[in-house]
Amino acid sequence: MTLIHGGGAWVIEKSTYNLLVLTVATEETDGFRRFQRSAQCFNYKVKILGQEEEWHGDGQKVRLLKAALEQYADNEDLVILFTESYDVVLASGPAELLKKFKQAKSKVVFSAEAVAYPERRLEPKYPYVSEGKRFLGSGAFIGYASHLHKLVAEWDGDDETSDQLFYTKIFLDPVKREKVNITLDHRCRIFQNIHGSEGDVVLKFENGRVRARNMVYDTLPVLINGKGPSKLLLNYLGNYVPRVWTFETGCVICDEGLRSLSGLKTDDSFPLVVVGIFIEQPTPFVSEFFKRLSNLQYPKKRIQLYIANHETHHQKHVEKFLQVHSLEYNNVKYVGPEEALSNFAEARNAGMDICRQNPECEYYFSIDVQVVLKNSSVLRTLIEQNKSILAPMVSRNQDLWSNFWGALSSDGFYARSEDYIDIVQRQRIGIWNVPYITNVYLVKGSVLRKALSQYDLFHSGNLDPDMSFCDNVRRKGVFMFVNNRQSFGHILSLENYKTTHLHNDLWQIFQNIQDWKEKYIHPNHTLALKGKLIESPCPDVYWFPIFTETACDEIVEEMENYGQWSGGGNRDERLQGGYENVPTIDIHMTQINYEKEWQKFLLDFVAPITEKMFPGYYTQAQFDLAFVVRYKPDEQPSLVPHHDASTFTINIALNSVGQDYEGGGCRFLRYDCSIKAPRKGWALMHPGRLTHYHEGLPTTKGTRYIAVSFVDP
Repeated sequence: MTLIHGGGAWVIEKSTYNLLVLTVATEETDGFRRFQRSAQCFNYKVKILGQEEEWHGDGQKVRLLKAALEQYADNEDLVILFTESYDVVLASGPAELLKKFKQAKSKVVFSAEAVAYPERRLEPKYPYVSEGKRFLGSGAFIGYASHLHKLVAEWDGDDETSDQLFYTKIFLDPVKREKVNITLDHRCRIFQNIHGSEGDVVLKFENGRVRARNMVYDTLPVLINGKGPSKLLLNYLGNYVPRVWTFETGCVICDEGLRSLSGLKTDDSFPLVVVGIFIEQPTPFVSEFFKRLSNLQYPKKRIQLYIANHETHHQKHVEKFLQVHSLEYNNVKYVGPEEALSNFAEARNAGMDICRQNPECEYYFSIDVQVVLKNSSVLRTLIEQNKSILAPMVSRNQDLWSNFWGALSSDGFYARSEDYIDIVQRQRIGIWNVPYITNVYLVKGSVLRKALSQYDLFHSGNLDPDMSFCDNVRRKGVFMFVNNRQSFGHILSLENYKTTHLHNDLWQIFQNIQDWKEKYIHPNHTLALKGKLIESPCPDVYWFPIFTETACDEIVEEMENYGQWSGGGNRDERLQGGYENVPTIDIHMTQINYEKEWQKFLLDFVAPITEKMFPGYYTQAQFDLAFVVRYKPDEQPSLVPHHDASTFTINIALNSVGQDYEGGGCRFLRYDCSIKAPRKGWALMHPGRLTHYHEGLPTTKGTRYIAVSFVDP
């Protein structure tokens, strides 16, 4: 399809219909581009008015139309559709439009609305109708060129004058109405004005096509107009109509208008991106966030970092990242807790303005630290989609909580759209126009310097900063899209996250188990679950990977930070009865309030292997004793032969022989079998009573740590 540019108009290559669409567009907005695509979809011939002008008011539309109609004043065969463009979608083609127009048997047909506007006092003057909408809407009308010329001939108002009031007064004058031969599309056969009729319209999926259906009159309008609050519903409908997304085809437009980065041969040729990172509350796994940031598949010399951290607790995480990586980036600005801006909104305004004020900045990428972006190509992917504002869809694991809303309630808060669950669960895949995004999104620098040029986008009445941003963006007519074409990652739960420990992430096994697993569970543990990589160094003793080095180190550091090691004597007030038969120098998991988390760990990651290696035995991973033992040559180097008070015991090596200590290990006396080189992060699992009488071999140098659990006592 060829577009012809010039003369303030683009015209689609010859149409077989004697129909011309006239519309006004003083700037190229997202709404205009949507209208443009819908017209192209059906091969409409369109002329754009007002491209060389600035917008002044609704009267401007009448003035421009009047001037454009001069050349068609005597053309009694040409049919002209005049419509707004920013808030309009064409749902069907010229053939259906002309058929329905001619069936109306009038020379001019206006759209009809549910409410008299702009003067309610004129409502009684409207002719009575037995069925349908009574009141004239000026957003779209169709008629023969010669009659439209008569319609606007009397216009002498200024650009700020109401066009709707002008047309209304003509319609309410019986003489003028008859002279021009005007009627209204009462049953929405041609035009659907959504405003005031939001509940009337639903999507109709049929035979690879999607239409907006008016349920009240059982009609399929050709043109859909949404203004004011009804724009939100129009945006929703526009995700499907026309030929945007169907169940048969999926997303039709997702690969249209892309900006390819694949041909860029040098790092310097990539767009400059300002990445704004926001830490506004205590958040788990911040170190992992910065590792993923460093691993983004995008040239670091084309990234400028802006980090706004309001949390003293996370100062160490940011500083550690910057010490290693700051020189790799084009530029870095860090605003720490001691100099944090007065509020979250101001910090976000400042970050966005860095891109706005830099003509070389092509994109601003905002991300909150609780977002887990697993897709390292996310920046490239978002840039290539070439949208004004685009968010990668992320949600909480096993939850419907996401970084977008599909709809808004009447008071501007969350409402669930019909397609929300399907989008979150990726049952419908595409690029979706939505009213609210948060946590992570990409904004074009050109949009910030033009449509969103005001500095303060993160204040709007009493709304939170994220809602304020979206409210201001919607008011400016900029579309916000969410992309679920790929799996990008997820959002952490921040509920119940405490900062009272040294390594607080250890306590996240309930709230964020997937992230906990990735940080703390050995990457080869999945092989052990399949029965692979499980060794048996002694009879009925099984050895398998369980913890990462990070897990081992943090457990040791947590215990040393707590510091209240037992004395190694038989008297032990921590135990019921106060007596320990085979004492060690240790700290119990209960002492650091970790017993629930430890049982969850045993149940999820140890019990499946127990059941695999001891068929017919099923465990709930109950324990009375789970503790970390410390062995030192000058403190307690070894442990005398003993049975454990357990059905089975888990013994996890928390540091490395030959590196952190020498000696150590475990000997099973019945089998005269010793394990003298326990591997860090690997677990020994063995029966606790009767058959597996064992001793701890002497540690001769350094300090050895093990985590022991007496399971099912």
